[in-house]
Amino acid sequence: MQPQDGPIYCHDGTERGIPRPQDSEDQKLYYSGKKKKHTVKNVLLIDEALNIIFLSDTVEGKMHDKKIADATPYPLPPGSQLLQDLGFQAFKLNGVITITPIKKPRGKELTLEQKDSNRELSKRRVRIEHVNSSVKRCRIVKEVIRLLKDGMRDLVMDVCCALHNFRVFWSPWKPMA
Repeated sequence: MQPQDGPIYCHDGTERGIPRPQDSEDQKLYYSGKKKKHTVKNVLLIDEALNIIFLSDTVEGKMHDKKIADATPYPLPPGSQLLQDLGFQAFKLNGVITITPIKKPRGKELTLEQKDSNRELSKRRVRIEHVNSSVKRCRIVKEVIRLLKDGMRDLVMDVCCALHNFRVFWSPWKPMA
């Protein structure tokens, strides 16, 4: 682990189910092998107080989280830290310290120090998963959304993220340490 220099941020992807598209090309684009259904994705960026400060554009479910992050201009100040999981391996931002768990080498084991380091990072990173589940507390985001009008799915996600921030404002959570 690296020493804390600046503010701490964390990002992670989240998927939302959609009805199966009629077009066969769209079916391939929106099918998520991870969720075994057709989805759309966003990447959430949170700060130390667990407020959602940035929501990426909505993309098809087949796109990888790192590709979404690469195409997204993150509003992070230089000197800040960004906690991420192995899905964002090799993702870098200029002037930002990215902290990623150590990947187990093929055919080998991690040392005890590496395992401890990964465990400490996981304790901090689990907070983004709590934020994802807080957003999905709204059933319209958690379940298959059948609103087909352009921009409506994005608006629903924006509103649910705002509701999460509202809940955190009135009942603060334990900050990400």
